[in-house]
Amino acid sequence: MRPDGCRRTTLWLSRAMSVLTLEPRPAGKRWLVAGLGNPGLPGTRHSVGLAVLGHLARRLGVADTWARDRRCAADLAVASLEDAQLVLLRPRRLMNASGRSVARAAELFGLTAEEVYLVHDELDKPLGKVALKLGGSARGHNGVRSCISCLNSHAMPRLRIGIGRPAHPDTVQAHVLGSFSAAEQELLPLLLERATDMLLDHIRERSQRPSLGPDLSEFLPP
Repeated sequence: MRPDGCRRTTLWLSRAMSVLTLEPRPAGKRWLVAGLGNPGLPGTRHSVGLAVLGHLARRLGVADTWARDRRCAADLAVASLEDAQLVLLRPRRLMNASGRSVARAAELFGLTAEEVYLVHDELDKPLGKVALKLGGSARGHNGVRSCISCLNSHAMPRLRIGIGRPAHPDTVQAHVLGSFSAAEQELLPLLLERATDMLLDHIRERSQRPSLGPDLSEFLPP
């Protein structure tokens, strides 16, 4: 069953669509890229998805164009990538409720779950490792779980940024919510660069496909 917040989002959208002025659909393809994290807590491991979005915005030349959108409780920036349009999104809700912002933005911009990229931290990968997961379960990540619930789909591609898992289970929460150490911060510039390269390469490749029909190879079981 979808959470009440997600149901309220769907109801709100159905009532508001008649009065909202939506962005026109570009001639090329459009993608939503959402960086998951906790607003107000930059520099923490759990908010590394937001750091990647910041780096991505700088790479695309839109770092000075972030604007708050109250309709989806998020900061938005729109960029061009060759013939495609990228909608960058930083939810202003806490991680566990970030799916409400992502789902609302997806509907406002007329996007399906397959056209939504999630960028988030990954405990089970060491710092410095980046991987693109194509659909599947949340694997214990509450922000991804919220997005799956509110979008009612497991199909979103996820860019997983390794933050490493501590040796003792009772220190996981402190590790995730803590700031990167001085040694880890030295690795961050290269990590953000690699994550951005991987994301843009994948979006370019998908944008060149003749249609947005489902690619079953992308949505294998986890």
